[in-house]
Amino acid sequence: MKALKTIVVSLLGAVLCGNAVAQGVTNLVAQPLSLVNCLNLALQQSPAIRDARSDLKAQHGLVITTRAVALPRLQATGEYKYTDTNAIEGFPGANVPNRNWRVGVEIVQDIYDGGKSIAAVRAAGATKRQAIAQYDTAIADALLAVRVAYYDVLLASQQITVHEASVNLLQKELEDQQHRYEAGTVPKFNVLRAEVAVANERPNLIRARNDYRIAKNNLSNLLGYNLPRDIFEDVPMQLTDTLDDAPYQVNLPDAIQQALSRRSELIAMRENETLQKMGVINARAGYHPTLSVFAGYDWYNAQFTAPVTLGHDIHGWDAGARMTWNIFDGLATHGHVVQAKAMHEKSQTDLANESRQVELDVRTAYSLFIEAREVLDSQEKVQQEAEEALREANARAEAGTGTQLDVLDAETSLTQARTTQIQALHDYDTARARLQRAVGEDMVAGTK
Repeated sequence: MKALKTIVVSLLGAVLCGNAVAQGVTNLVAQPLSLVNCLNLALQQSPAIRDARSDLKAQHGLVITTRAVALPRLQATGEYKYTDTNAIEGFPGANVPNRNWRVGVEIVQDIYDGGKSIAAVRAAGATKRQAIAQYDTAIADALLAVRVAYYDVLLASQQITVHEASVNLLQKELEDQQHRYEAGTVPKFNVLRAEVAVANERPNLIRARNDYRIAKNNLSNLLGYNLPRDIFEDVPMQLTDTLDDAPYQVNLPDAIQQALSRRSELIAMRENETLQKMGVINARAGYHPTLSVFAGYDWYNAQFTAPVTLGHDIHGWDAGARMTWNIFDGLATHGHVVQAKAMHEKSQTDLANESRQVELDVRTAYSLFIEAREVLDSQEKVQQEAEEALREANARAEAGTGTQLDVLDAETSLTQARTTQIQALHDYDTARARLQRAVGEDMVAGTK
């Protein structure tokens, strides 16, 4: 049901996709984007999801082709033939036509084929379910990439704020030291040290701005926007959400069990194992005869009834049964069975390996999430303490009991604390998203 809902939403998005892409840059500039907005846009116009949608349609054609083996076949035939009279042999005096026609329609249904038809019906169902699971995988991966890219933009934006505040703080310190130097209360060395501190911080601000530009370009690319060539420096994008520390409760054994039952990759692998099993049945069908029944209606011109003309036809029903059996086919069937069994065994091995990989993904994502949460918790009061340390350093410096180095160290520590804080928030949100993906949660619902 979840997969069907995802397909309906995505196909509806495909209908709207043309308008969305056409208005892409306009919306990018004018419309503030929340994380949910970005995920919905990705469902409509993400290149990865659009490719997956095309693959899903192609697989639908394969389902129809596979199922066709079990359905009756209706075929019509027609023939017109002109023969040179010198090439016609007949009884003396008989009038045999040299122009002949025949038209017929026949329906054929296999009633026994060694299990091939039943296997085809089951394989068609497995192919359909596998295609849906692969489509769900592509959607989940694309939405995870969008969520991480969104968090990257927020992180880069906050880094700019932090480094701008740091540059302003150091610039004020430089101006204060210049005033003190001009008043003769501090040596030139203090001014030089403040200038070096400002110069050392400016590259961090430049890099933060560049990271912000790159992060926005990456997000716009994942959303499927075709940016105009005149937007060459900074994508005009407004994000409304912020990095948060919303709690996420997870129990590792339950998470592993949930992943093993929900992950679309495993669903696809299970359906592939079913397909290979049906392939063995299909291959073994070559050992058995094929029995089919048929019924048809034929029209053809008369051969010996006078007058012999094209317009004089004979017609009527026919019905019957036919059987074919390849008693010996040069061991081709045996070869097909050996190949099919090997492919089935491989699919079972692949399924077991994928199950272990999914469990490893969950354990890894869980461990990274625990790490991110612990780092975030450890930074809860660091920024407040760094701000207090800076206030005390300034007060001591003004009272003459502290040094300029104490002030600069405190300013550096505050910048580092702010940077670590926003990085910890980013890592927490990213780790939470990756863990939700690992356990097979809905990547849109998981944002609420």
